[in-house]
Amino acid sequence: MSSQDQFLDVIDRDEAERRFRAATAGGPLSVEVVSLDRALGRVLAEDVRATVDVPSFDRSNVDGYALRAAESYGASEQQPRLLVLLSEEIATAVVPQSPVERGEAMAIATGGMLPRGADAVVMVEHTDIAKSKVLVRRAVSPGANIAYAGTDMAAGELVLAAGTILTSRETGVLAAVGCANVAVVRQPRVAILSTGDEIIPPGEPMRPGLVYDSNSRILADAVRELGAEASELGTVGDDLVKLRAAVAEALEVHDVVLISGGTSKGAGDLSYRVVSELTDPGIVAHGVALKPGKPICLAASRGKPIVVLPGFPTSAIFTFHEFVAPAIRRLAGLPAGRKSTVIAELAVRVNSEIGRTEYLLVSLVERVPASSARQEPSSGQTDSGHREMRLVAWPMGKGSGSVTTFSRADGFVTIGRHCEIVESGSPVEVTLLGRELALADLVVIGSHCLGLDLLLAEMHRRGWRTKLLAVGSTAGLDAARRGQCDVAGVHLLDPTTGQYNRPFLSPELQLVPGYGRMQGVAFRPHDARFAGTNVREAIAAVAQDRDCVMVNRNAGSGTRILIDQLLAGAEPVGYQVQPKSHTAVAVAIAQGRADWGICIESAARQAGLDFLPLQAEQYDFVFPMSRLSRPAVVEFRAILQDPQMARDLGRLNLRVASG
Repeated sequence: MSSQDQFLDVIDRDEAERRFRAATAGGPLSVEVVSLDRALGRVLAEDVRATVDVPSFDRSNVDGYALRAAESYGASEQQPRLLVLLSEEIATAVVPQSPVERGEAMAIATGGMLPRGADAVVMVEHTDIAKSKVLVRRAVSPGANIAYAGTDMAAGELVLAAGTILTSRETGVLAAVGCANVAVVRQPRVAILSTGDEIIPPGEPMRPGLVYDSNSRILADAVRELGAEASELGTVGDDLVKLRAAVAEALEVHDVVLISGGTSKGAGDLSYRVVSELTDPGIVAHGVALKPGKPICLAASRGKPIVVLPGFPTSAIFTFHEFVAPAIRRLAGLPAGRKSTVIAELAVRVNSEIGRTEYLLVSLVERVPASSARQEPSSGQTDSGHREMRLVAWPMGKGSGSVTTFSRADGFVTIGRHCEIVESGSPVEVTLLGRELALADLVVIGSHCLGLDLLLAEMHRRGWRTKLLAVGSTAGLDAARRGQCDVAGVHLLDPTTGQYNRPFLSPELQLVPGYGRMQGVAFRPHDARFAGTNVREAIAAVAQDRDCVMVNRNAGSGTRILIDQLLAGAEPVGYQVQPKSHTAVAVAIAQGRADWGICIESAARQAGLDFLPLQAEQYDFVFPMSRLSRPAVVEFRAILQDPQMARDLGRLNLRVASG
């Protein structure tokens, strides 16, 4: 085998699923009996029928007097019926000793057993007592205020059917019919192994070249969400003998084995090599035409699923839900999961790769045209019954290696393997990652800033849901014009006027001054190429230096415009590296992946870097006029004007505008 063999048999997603399902156990696991106090969340393995009537006796639903209904006919406030009050009183858990005859009534408590002869109960508030008599002031009909035996559930009646997932409602019903123990499907036991010398558990000190193990956490909790037992077996380094032993041991005592990482065919990818040694039937698919998730390896041994998931977090969780979750649900006796979908319009053009089904993670925002008044979110249907497109899907775009993309996405768009381009504005079906879509109260699209993080954190503390899409100032302004956000954070310099942001406004937008900040060159302390000089001299000296690596910013950002003006056409080493935030620029320099870059002073200082001031700029907030009255927008503007917020921003070297 070469040092990096390619996948030899990349197959269609549906074919991979068919093979995997055929090779794995198809039905629920064995039955086990558990006490009712341990049954919550479990799946019933057998039908449950009532062994008693519920209620088991005729009982009163109110405090009052048991009587024969006919004795109350004609009763009114003006002409009450007079009945003899019997001395016996019926409390709960008491069996009546004497019957109720004509002209008589007997006191009875709520839940008390109806005495022989009585066929109704009159409420106590519709009666008065006079010596040993009861004055009935309202007539009742037979059966009034009585629950007859078996009304709720009769002996022999089906209470719950096999396959029912037991929530608190179902366990309450089982308790009511006297079930102390219940037969349930045994929970699938799922082993989770992480592989690789570079993987360390959360809590250990981070060192260069290492990665915290996030896959084990998300996979284990995803397994538990499905009602299965997750066994986190830790990390096995790049040791073939140890990994082989760990997989063999996991297979002995578990129903499913998941391995995170090592699914490719490179020299260090041991997971694939270990699984390839299994038989009956062993590997059924290695390489599926998916994005993300192409390297997934699906296998089985004696009906037990064994899956090597890609190491990248987004790929791992996507392929888990596509292939592993359905297998676990079948073993647990659960029905196939239902997926909720909504229709949205795609915010930007997306290019896809022919031949692979692509799952595009998106964030959903509500579109309110800038010329329209604010309306409440609709169910997606207009009065005429036609679907009204009110949602916009923004691709997340951080790649399968991102650990935050999946957690922040609302859903995904499936792009077919024969589709190469999906144009901006196209209607798309979005499969929600949760059952329900909870839109943010405040959507911010535009340029990222540490000050904006501070403002949004305060919004969260005050109970508002917020969403930030850091796509650059230009894209933020465009989104505001299209009514796709509540606020755009911008810092765009107009080279003609030398003014920030205002020259780019249009009539449907309103600018609210934000704060000033300083842009400049960040570099590691004591770097002689920058220390003791000014920005323009330093850049002129290093622009042609092949040993001095820069880190750029994304096209469309205000900082990128400033960088390109400064470089005047030069493209130093690292020019094509274009992260989307000031923080990412500072971190790249601090970690030695780059030597210099342009960012705001607060980001540089936070990363422990030195800083050469270049240009003061204004970071402002632009609002669509149609959204100014939204409560979350009003709150955001109030926070911006709060003196305490001004002091907090000042500690980040950000100066709140006075106007």
